[in-house]
Amino acid sequence: MASSLTWLLLFITVHSAGGFMYYMTQRCVFNSTELKDIEYIMSYYYDKLEYTRFSSSVGKFVGYTELGVKTAEQWNSDPSKIAMVNAQKEAYCLNNVGLNYQVALTKSVAPTVRIYSTTPPAGSHPAMLVCRVYDFYPKTIKVSWLRDGQEVTSDVTTTDEMEDGDWYYQVHSNLEYTPRSGEKISCMVEHASLKEPLITDWNPSMSEAERNKLAIGASGLILGLVLSLAGFIYYKRKARGQNPFRTVL
Repeated sequence: MASSLTWLLLFITVHSAGGFMYYMTQRCVFNSTELKDIEYIMSYYYDKLEYTRFSSSVGKFVGYTELGVKTAEQWNSDPSKIAMVNAQKEAYCLNNVGLNYQVALTKSVAPTVRIYSTTPPAGSHPAMLVCRVYDFYPKTIKVSWLRDGQEVTSDVTTTDEMEDGDWYYQVHSNLEYTPRSGEKISCMVEHASLKEPLITDWNPSMSEAERNKLAIGASGLILGLVLSLAGFIYYKRKARGQNPFRTVL
């Protein structure tokens, strides 16, 4: 289930003087461990503006500002400097790429699955379920719906894998359906991190919206009872001619 991958190794050297910032970055951009698939990039910045860049794909320095053009011309005229930076593609990038590529390929994180109901768009079905699958790695994943153990192939829409941050991904799958009494609906996830498909059953007893409404209603009921009790105590004490706010020790 592996797919083409691209990473960026970024190393920064920073110097500051007089409130301005001068720094240099080195990048190894790659999609395989083959030397031909690696690009070494060295960039020079002053006050947040890149003024000169060397790329192993170009084979020389390129200037982006007046200072950068002059600097690039000077460095390009020095064969020893060009040879030195060209050598960094193999000396600097190759070993680091190999290590990071293997670490990333062997990293595997099982997905978290959550099913909830939502209002369907105007269509032929009165109900819709959403299977949210998130925090998984690697990217490739298969999400499908089961209805009484049989895979559902119609009225299903699934998003592409979306980046979730910190290497993780997420995907959403929607099922529009007409409920039947006693049926069992499940979301099945197949992923490299799982030894067997992960099947999560939908519990239709109470949706999240209904639970929220119930919690709000219960809170309101309790608050009403407390206020009623306080009002009753106030009334009884006042009827007896007592200060309703006096503390009895």
